[in-house]
Order: sequence, then structure tokens, then C-alpha cells
Amino acid sequence: MRILTTSLIVASLLVGCQEDPEPTPQDSGVTQQDSGVPPQDAGVTEDAGVTEDAGAPEDPLPSGPPVPRGPPNVPENTPAFPGQTRVPAIQTKTPFQVTEIASGFRNPWAIAFLPDQRMLVTEKATGSLYIVTQQGAKSPAVSGLPAVDARGQGGLLDVEVGPDYAESGRIYWTYTEPRTGGNGLAVARARLVDGAQPRVENVQVIFRMMPTLESTLHSGGRMVFTPDGKLFVTLGERSILAGRVQAQDVKSHFGKIVRINPDGSVPQDNPYLNNPEAKPEIWSIGHRNVLSAALDSQNRLWTVEMGPQGGDEVNRPEAGKDYGWPTIGYGEEYSGAPIHQSTQAPGMEQPVYYWDPVIAPSGMAIYSGTLFPEWRNNMFIGGLAAQTLVRLMVRNDRVVGEEHLLKNLNARIREVVQGPEGALYLLTDATNGKLLKVTPE
Repeated sequence: MRILTTSLIVASLLVGCQEDPEPTPQDSGVTQQDSGVPPQDAGVTEDAGVTEDAGAPEDPLPSGPPVPRGPPNVPENTPAFPGQTRVPAIQTKTPFQVTEIASGFRNPWAIAFLPDQRMLVTEKATGSLYIVTQQGAKSPAVSGLPAVDARGQGGLLDVEVGPDYAESGRIYWTYTEPRTGGNGLAVARARLVDGAQPRVENVQVIFRMMPTLESTLHSGGRMVFTPDGKLFVTLGERSILAGRVQAQDVKSHFGKIVRINPDGSVPQDNPYLNNPEAKPEIWSIGHRNVLSAALDSQNRLWTVEMGPQGGDEVNRPEAGKDYGWPTIGYGEEYSGAPIHQSTQAPGMEQPVYYWDPVIAPSGMAIYSGTLFPEWRNNMFIGGLAAQTLVRLMVRNDRVVGEEHLLKNLNARIREVVQGPEGALYLLTDATNGKLLKVTPE
């Protein structure tokens, strides 16, 4: 374990983002990989609130210029309300340090904490799951997991410890499942058998994204458990035109957020349960590719989804609502061709916030700890293309300030979680991915 940075970080917090090279223009109707996703390697890729604490005095709202981001890709698109994009830049006052806990992960994707503060860490590209101690010791790969389709954006993705772990020992994970005729996101659970050679047993697949489609893109895959034991799962629309057009089709799981019980059954208060044409697991529709999700202090779901060229969005998905993709949005095709006729439409929700150009978001925490009082109730989002940790200050469900942290790492931030002690834990997306810990100095 080594300390990578100290309070010198603070001096460089407001540096603007350097974008990844522009993706290759697409064929008509078929999107390329998100700008936040690297080319395939030649040999190989929390509970908190968003409003101020009740009764706490509020500081004045931030003012001034936004974080430098360069010109928008679609300058003719204007926000639907003030503060929907490019809010004033803010700066963390608390000196902090970044400690490297472990390295050598091949495109790690997710972190989940066991009760003893050891961590489960997934490797997207290899389909491997590891147990990692706070001192950086890594177990052998957990055996017994099913095979994954690791091409492109697929592989072993999110992992969560079950709410009844103390009794059942169950963990849950998402992965791209190879199938006849293509692939699709699946959610599995199993009992974790700890020890020198850890394994899982009694594996059950509790959810399968349908229909099956041949695509290596936009699977989604983030999971969030709620205090009442329900499980949200985010799903992409597979990117290619055959999938994109299903994002608002309730007969398909593509481009949806779904809500299930821990055994995969459907909650009786799901919004489409009584629609015979709809997939009953659906919670909300009209999403592109959601890779960031967290609950606030009111146990409401917040997500951040990848836009195309421009148009990454922060949303607060509510039951039965349509979030517009691909009908409305603030981005364009990678070729520069238009996608949307408008940024607004009746019956479709506006994003709480959007970025143009994109940050390529992945991983999200809403801070509830005590180590950083000034960060309480702020959102932290991993930036892939932006190579930054994005901090959003939110008041009354509106973004009022933005900060880009850790630019000096020159790293794609894949995962952001809050640890039990209130530190932030990060994963960098690289063939030598790192597990990092952010604490006050």
C-alpha cells in the first residue's frame, strides 16, 4: 500500500477535462462504443442524501464560471431550465490523500464491502471475482462463477452483498451471459464460501435481460438494494439500432431500469405489473446506458447514464416514467449526425443535469460519511473519458456546483463507493487497474 497524493492535489482540482480522441464515425443507425470505453486490448478493459441536512444552515449557493470543459458538441441545444448544465465550479477545502490499496486488476469494475470491511472486487475482462483486504492482500479468484461474454463492454460487472448476508452468505453479481443467438445481461446470486480458496455455491440466475441480441455494447449492469429488500438493476439498450429502438418499448428490457425481489420475483407494486404487454420487472423506460446508481437519504434512486456525443444525464428515475431516449436528448451521433428532433417532448422527463461534452460516467456514490463534512449529500461520479472524479453539490434536487477531482492521476475512474468508515474507494479502469482509497490528510 502506498500514498499516491497529498494536499498538493487541492491545487489542481479545477483543471478542465481533456477529451478522449473522437470516435470513428458510425455507420448509419448503428452507434459506436461510448467515448468512455477503451478499445479492446490487443491481448485482452450508500446511502446518502442530495438535500442539505434538516435544520442545518446553508452556505450561499456557488457562483462564478463552470469547470472548464471545452465547447459543447451540440451548441444549438439549450438547457430546459437554469442550472441544468455547466453550473459554477466549486473546490474542496479539506486536504485529502489518495492511498493505493492494491493494483494488478485487469479492468476492474465494481467493489462491495463484506461485514469485516474486506472487499469484493470484480474484473470485467477476465470474469474473475476477488476478496481484497484493507491491507491490499488479494485472494485467489473465487471459483464457481458462470462464464461471461467479455467482448467489448461485456464481462463480469457489478457485485453486491445481499441484505441477508449474515444469515445466508449470499452475494449478487451482474454479467454478460453468452447465449445461443447472442448475449444479454444476467443477475446471479450464490452463497460465498470464504477461505483460502474461496468459491460460490448454489448459483441461481434470478434475472435475464430479454430479448437475446448479438451486441458487445450497452448492457448496463449496476445494482442497488433498497432498505425494503428490493433490487434495482440498470439495463442498457445494446447500442445498435435493433436495440436502441426498443428503449421505450415495454415489451423489451432494453433501455430500462428494472426492480425485482432478491429471488428474482416481481414486486407487487411495480408500475407495469398489470400491463399484459409489458415486462413486469420494468420500473422506468427511455434510458441509454446506465452505469451509475445510488440511493439518497430518502431512499430514492438516482442514476447517471452515458449519452452519445454529448448528453450524459443525471436522473432520478421514478416508477413508470419515460426518460426520453432516443426520442429526446442533448447529444448527437459520433458522426455528428442528429439523433433527436428536440430536447423536450410531452410525457418525457428532463434530466436533472447533463454534460456536453461528456464525462462518460461510471460508478456513483452519494456521500453520507463524517470524514468529509463538506461533502455530505454530494454526488461522486467516476469519469471515464474525463479521467476525473466528478463531485456534484445538490440542493433541493438541483445541481448547484461541480468539481473535477483527481485529474492528476490521469486515470479512468470506473467505480466509486463509500466505505463503512466514510472513505471513498475507487477503481481505475486499466489493464493494471488500481484500488484506491480517499481519506482526509
